[in-house]
Formats: sequence, structure tokens, C-alpha cells
Amino acid sequence: MDMEAFGFMRNLALAVGPENISWLKPTLLGQVDQDAALLPYWLGAWAIQLAPTGFPSDTAAHLPFIALLGLTLAATWYAVYGLARTPAAQPVSFAFGGEAKPADYARAIADGGLLALIACLGLARLSHEATPALAQLAFSALLFFSLANLARRRIPALLCAAIGMVGLTLSGAPALAMFLGAGGAMVLALDSQKPHSVQVRRVDVAWILIFCLATAAITSKLDLWQWRVDLPHLFEIKSMARLLLWFTWPAWPLALWTLWRWRYQLKNLSANPHLSLPLWFLSVAIVSTWLSGVSDRALLLALPALATLAAFALPTLKRSMSAFIDWFTLLFFSVGALVIWTVWISMQTGFPAQPAINVARLAPGFVAQFSWVAFIIAAMATLGWASLVKWRAGRHRSALWKSMVLPASGASLCWLLIMTLWLPLLDFGRSYAPLVHQVRSMMGDTECVQYHGLTKAQGAAFEFHGNIKLYPAVSQFEKSRSESKQCAWLIVDTQALASLSQEVNVSLWTRHATVRRPSDNNEDIVLFRAVSSINSTQP
Repeated sequence: MDMEAFGFMRNLALAVGPENISWLKPTLLGQVDQDAALLPYWLGAWAIQLAPTGFPSDTAAHLPFIALLGLTLAATWYAVYGLARTPAAQPVSFAFGGEAKPADYARAIADGGLLALIACLGLARLSHEATPALAQLAFSALLFFSLANLARRRIPALLCAAIGMVGLTLSGAPALAMFLGAGGAMVLALDSQKPHSVQVRRVDVAWILIFCLATAAITSKLDLWQWRVDLPHLFEIKSMARLLLWFTWPAWPLALWTLWRWRYQLKNLSANPHLSLPLWFLSVAIVSTWLSGVSDRALLLALPALATLAAFALPTLKRSMSAFIDWFTLLFFSVGALVIWTVWISMQTGFPAQPAINVARLAPGFVAQFSWVAFIIAAMATLGWASLVKWRAGRHRSALWKSMVLPASGASLCWLLIMTLWLPLLDFGRSYAPLVHQVRSMMGDTECVQYHGLTKAQGAAFEFHGNIKLYPAVSQFEKSRSESKQCAWLIVDTQALASLSQEVNVSLWTRHATVRRPSDNNEDIVLFRAVSSINSTQP
């Protein structure tokens, strides 16, 4: 999980730190969160507080975000279903009848949209993290659902719109909440095929605009406005294109196919909300990604709308195109699963030798461990994939969503294999635990440690994995003040060594050791020991 986000949650839950923790201004190492996200940290902190005694706090903090991921999937399905029920999205009726019923057709399209979302590589990469980005995804999907179903389920949709906009605001995206809400309201206001009256439509739009004003008021009251435009990245067109290509795969080719096959309807978007509404959400998310420094977490919000557009391509796919998608997906994810298994077998047995050598070079000090539970889950998932491929290759009743079964299942398979077979390796490579344990073993049983130049993620890792309490290093301007907190140890990030002598009273410390993070050659921690503690241990 993201250690910085977990640090904020843990601080709120345990009220740790040198100062009183404010739930409206969460702090970590004395610094306020730059993303101004409150609700995700509240959810994680509440989960930690409500967890039974002895339950791991990092696991408890994950539970609300698992629910948010479920909310994302459910909201996307019902959003696609609502848009597929609109008159413009329904297929042309046959002259002598026999076409699918509107509800059955909409369910098939919604199934395809959900599978397209699950298949996206970006969702597989970030959906397991407990971060504000996942909360923003869930509440934006809820807002998308409410606008898509406003004509069919007016009161529940308005309630969900209010929750979605407030949730987005408290998750660090107030500007996105207002852009998505106000723009979505305008899309609905221009819809000329809505089944209810113009007066009701105006009332609905008025309510959405009122929610926007309430969002602005809450943001101003809590001081959540943040300027996140990163101008130097505006010209990184190649980076943006590369991110779009892999992060939204395989939904983006189908979305482009939808726009091509429905190109004549694009001339009159006001009469086609099943195209205009997801296009608006997609455009806002892409622009936000570009302005925020080509951030993959910002692009995460584009996936529900992109999956919706991809779903409407399914009725127009020819058999040859569907077969191409199946074969490409089969080869891509089968090779991916084979690579994962090969590397795992190499780590366990040493054969073939090269993958194990590569792992030892990239993660020095890692010792592979065998888990029967992980092996059985991975084996069952692989057998399930083989059965699914056999089913897809057989002759069965045609279904619109069949072309998305293999992409969604293949992405889920590879994600599951990585989260079982490769999980110890990923924990070793991404976690700060090995670094903290090395430093902790040198300091002994002390619980008081000073720091200088640590990132918020590093600070949270030392407090959680090392079970220590961090205090800011004594400044050179405080060297004569007896009330300044003085610990026996000082930890400094190598990036901050240049400013150490300018901001810290270095005469109080002597360099003890330099510890490198095993999986990152560019991240070292320098450990200093207090001169007074050395003198006190000498005979």
C-alpha cells in the first residue's frame, strides 16, 4: 500500500506525533497533506480504530478501499445500463420483431462495460492501493452513475450525485467534482430525447448546480483549494501518449471503434447522451492528467467512462474483429502468466537460472519463500483460465460481452498471480520494511529518534515498521536550549545531507553508518549517533 497515505491514516487513528492531530488538517512529520484529501484518511483511520485488538493496522486500513473498489465496479455497471436504456442507444427494431428486449440488451452492454473496466491495465495496477486516488475513482464513478440514471431513478440519482460530489471534494478533487457535475448537468439539459418533461429536466439540472455551489462552499470553508497545474509537463506529448496507450489498454481501441461506428451520431451529441456523457467525463480526466504532470493516478478517473464507450463497440464488432481480440488476448495474457510462473519456479528451484539471477541483482538480499496457500490459489486461477479459454473456443450461444471475457479474465489472472506468487518479492522491493529493519537493528531498543530530510513515506515507514517515535532534529539555532528534544540517534536521507550542516547542530552528532534500500540504489539512509550517548557508554 502507499506508505505515505497509510502514515496519515495511522496518525489520525492513534493520534501520534509531537503535536495534537487535527482531523481537518492531517499531518505526517509535521507536514500537511499536499493533496488536501480528508475522507480517504478518515476511512482508513476509522477502520484501524474499529479493528479488533491484534488485527494488523495496515490490513484494516485496506478494508474501506476494497469496498470503494466494489462501489466503482457496481456504479460503472449501472451507469452503462442506464445509458444503454436511452432511446438513442437501443438497436433498430426488426420489421417482424424478434430483437432483444431493451432491458436484456442493456444488461448485455453493461456486462461488457464492466468487463472492459476490469480488463484495463491501469485499474489492475492501482486498484489494490489504499490511496486517495481510489476514493476519487469510486466517487467519480458514483457521480457518473447518478447522471446516467437521472431520467430513470430521479431521487436516488440526485442523492448519489450529492454523495459523489462531496466525496470527490473531500478526497482531494473539488475542481473535478464541479467540472464533472456542472458539465454533466449541461449534457443532460441538452438531451432532446429525455422521457420526462422540460420542467422536470430543469429542476434536475438546478439541483446538480446547487450541489456544485455546495461543493465550492465546503471547499472554501475547509481550505481545500489546491493549485496542481504543472506547466513544464504540458509539452510532454510522448509521455502522455505512452501513458494513455498502456494504462487504458485494452479499452481504448474499442472506444475509438465506438466513436468511428457512431460518428454520424457525434454530429448531434445532445440527442445521444450515451456518447456525450462518457465523452465529457473522459475529456475532463485526460485534461486533468495532462495538467497535473502526466499523473497515472489522475488518469484512473477516466477508466469508467472509457469502459462505457468500449461497451458500445461490442454490438458493432464483426466476427473477424472479435476473433482477433480473442487470439491477441489469449497470447498476451498466456505469455504473461507463463513468465510469472517461470520466474517463480526459478526463485524456488534455481531452474531456469537466469530469472533467479535477475531477481538477485534487482533485489539483493531477498530470500524466496514457499506458501502452499499462494501456490494453490495461483494453480486454481491458472486452471480456471485454461477452462475459460476452452469455453471461449467452443460453440456457444452468442453474447455481446463474449469479446471482453478473455481480456478481463486475463488481466485478473495476471494480477492474481502477481499478488500470490510474486507478493513476497513485491513486498521486499516496494516496502520500506527491509531498510527500516536494518537501521533498527543498529539502534537497539531505543524508541526516540530524530530525523532530518525524510520524506513523509520514509517517516511513516520508520514509525510503523520500526515502532519508533520521530522528532525533528535539533536546529543549530536551538543548541543552547535545554528544552529541545535530544535523542540518541539521528536518521537523514542522503538527498538532505547537503543542507544538514546549515539546519542542524552537527556538533552534537557523529556519523555511524549508511544503509541502502535493497531494491533502490538511489535511496540511502545515513545514521548518526549522538556524541553524548557515545561518551556515556565509554568507561
